[in-house]
Amino acid sequence: MNIQHIRNATLVVNYAGKKFLIDPMLSEKGSFPPFPNSPRQDQSNPLVGLPTSIDQIIHDVDGVIVTHLHDDHWDEVAKELLPKELKIFSQNEEDATEIRHAGFHNVEVLQEDTVFEGIQLIKTKGEHGRGEILQIAGQVCGIVFKHPSEKTLYVAGDTVWYGAVQDTIDTHKPEIIVVNAGDNQFFEGGSLVMGKEDVYEVYKTAPQAKIIAVHMEAVNHWNLSREELKSFAREKEMASNVLVPDDGESYTF
Repeated sequence: MNIQHIRNATLVVNYAGKKFLIDPMLSEKGSFPPFPNSPRQDQSNPLVGLPTSIDQIIHDVDGVIVTHLHDDHWDEVAKELLPKELKIFSQNEEDATEIRHAGFHNVEVLQEDTVFEGIQLIKTKGEHGRGEILQIAGQVCGIVFKHPSEKTLYVAGDTVWYGAVQDTIDTHKPEIIVVNAGDNQFFEGGSLVMGKEDVYEVYKTAPQAKIIAVHMEAVNHWNLSREELKSFAREKEMASNVLVPDDGESYTF
C-alpha cells in the first residue's frame, strides 16, 4: 500500500490495486471562514494550500470515503469537482442522502462487512470529542482496510482515544494506523480529536504498528503542532513508530 497525506484529514490510499480518496478537502487556502468559538479567528480555512494539483489527487480514483460531512472533510470544491458517477462511501444513510443531494448517484453506506473490488472495508466507531461536545460534533466513523495481499490498515477518523478505538485495534490488529491528531478544540468542550496522550495510548495498544499522525496545522482550531508531537514521541521513545508527515508526503508499506 501507499498512503499519501494531502492535507488535514485528506488522504490518497493506494491499496490492493485500488485508489481511494479519503475525506477530501480540496479548497484553495483561505477560502472558507474559521471555525467559530476557537483560536485564530483572523485566519480563514484551510490555513495552507494543497501540496499538489487537484487533478493529480482525483485522477483515476476508484472510491471516495467520507467519514463525516464537516467542511474540513467534505468541502464544496470536492462536491463540485469529483465525478458524479464515482463510488462514494458514507458512514450512514443521513450522510448518504446529503451526498446524493450534491449530485452523486453511486453512494453506499459503509457496514462492518462491506466489500469493494475484493477489499474489505469495515466501518469502525468513533467519538468526535468527549461529553457534551458530542451533541454538537455529531456522528463520525473510521475504516479498516483488509486484503490478503496487504497489511491491515486502520484509518481512525475524527475520534479521541476511547474504548471502541482500543477494541478495533485489539480485534483487527492493524499494522498501519492513521490517527487525526491535531488536538483540535473550541474554547469550550475539550479535545475533538486525538492529542499527544491519545497517540501514546494508541502506541501502547499497538506497539508494533506504524502510526501516521495527520489532521495537524491545517484548520484554525488546531491545538497540537507537528513539532510538539515529534518531541513528545521522542520523549516517550515511540518516535520510530509515530510518523508525522508533511503535507504531500507519502509512505509505502
